[in-house]
Amino acid sequence: MPLEEQNRSNVDVFKRERYHASEQWYHTDGDPFSPQTNYAVGGNTKIYGAVLLRMRERDFEAVNHQEGISPAWGLNYQDFEPYYTEAEQLYQVHGNTATDPTEPPHSADYPYEPIAHDPQIQIVADTLAQQGLHPVNLPLGLTRQEDDPTSDSEVCGLVPALKHANVTLKTSAKVICLHTNPSGRVVKAVEAEIGGQSYLFLGDIVVLACGAINTAALLLRSPNEKHPNGLGNSSDLVGRHLMKQSLTAVVQLGSTPNSGKFLKTIGVNDFYWGDENFPYPMGHIQNTGGLLQDIIFAESPPVLSMFAKLMPGFGLKQMATHSIGWWAQTETLPDPKNRVRVDGNKLYLDYKPNNVEAHDRLIYRWMEVLKDVEKTIEQSVFQRSGLHPRGEMPIQVVAHQCGTCRFGEDPQTSVLDLNCRAHDLDNLYVVDSSFFPSSASVSPALTVIANALRVGDHLIERLK
Repeated sequence: MPLEEQNRSNVDVFKRERYHASEQWYHTDGDPFSPQTNYAVGGNTKIYGAVLLRMRERDFEAVNHQEGISPAWGLNYQDFEPYYTEAEQLYQVHGNTATDPTEPPHSADYPYEPIAHDPQIQIVADTLAQQGLHPVNLPLGLTRQEDDPTSDSEVCGLVPALKHANVTLKTSAKVICLHTNPSGRVVKAVEAEIGGQSYLFLGDIVVLACGAINTAALLLRSPNEKHPNGLGNSSDLVGRHLMKQSLTAVVQLGSTPNSGKFLKTIGVNDFYWGDENFPYPMGHIQNTGGLLQDIIFAESPPVLSMFAKLMPGFGLKQMATHSIGWWAQTETLPDPKNRVRVDGNKLYLDYKPNNVEAHDRLIYRWMEVLKDVEKTIEQSVFQRSGLHPRGEMPIQVVAHQCGTCRFGEDPQTSVLDLNCRAHDLDNLYVVDSSFFPSSASVSPALTVIANALRVGDHLIERLK
């Protein structure tokens, strides 16, 4: 991906779906959509916000929600902690742990100091603290290079790997299916199309990291006599339990213009496990970053429509520089009916959001917080209209996808073992977010990175 394509500061990102794949997927009702997923070296980390949060300690345990139980992982936080630390070093995370009461213990500090808030964000943070909340500096993966600030997986993972003579990167290659030996126990070849021609790549160990949706689709598209329902799918769970957190953008209208280009820097977890009126988890809040650096309008037509009514005559850039956006993120629960399904050449997402009341409560709780903030701060900074335009992310926004090849100890209730090897195959591993048995309410990115490092250590031992 050329640098100008990953530069999200240009206003035309709001006008067209720049970060959507050209292919079509289908919703349950058959309606087609272009998924917001990125096929380039570095994948979706080329366009992510680089917020690298650890899952909370309790997220690894069974947690009661209003609509059901978020299952335990089979491993605990301490199993992941050293790899979280390694991942934070690798991705050059800037942050601190001082003010978040939900932050799990760290064996080492973040490698860099947190990024300072934009002046308007600092005013909000100070006001939130005065209200008794605990605003935190979001941990951000940044390279500290002005021309390419985000620590993505190309910069932090692939480029260092390519310095080794025994590493080859094939680009513009589309994997079509996986082939096994006659017994069906070993993946012998990966079939890929490059430049219109088909190639077979052979290996002793095969690792998938296509994203939770495409990994499941690839396995379902690789049936054979020993695996009639798709590769590694004797449990009939490949593609099932698809989760993507409920994400809603809430906009705070400003009287004083801002640059529109500041980073995400503030997070609030005071309602992560609920509040005095709701004894169940609600979720995580973070600012979106300056709206000229985000894709909020591209994915939230209701927000843009509301803006047009509230601020008539304002162009997109004026709207963005007179507002602060916030993300509300809530865990969705695993449901076997929420799934990736393949029918011929079509990929379907059968998906119905759940845990909806918890998400609604988080949104309205946060809107009340913003109203209190605006009462405290001078009107010259924020409008006191009491209105906060918001938009929920539609099906095509597949951010934070996870869960389609859950790991566990029982082959009948999971696709992968605890080392992320497929129960049905001796040499196939999955290291993207497919392995998640639950979604938590923080971004899965750092946990995916940490788990890949954990599985990497296992593979080193296996190869010995």
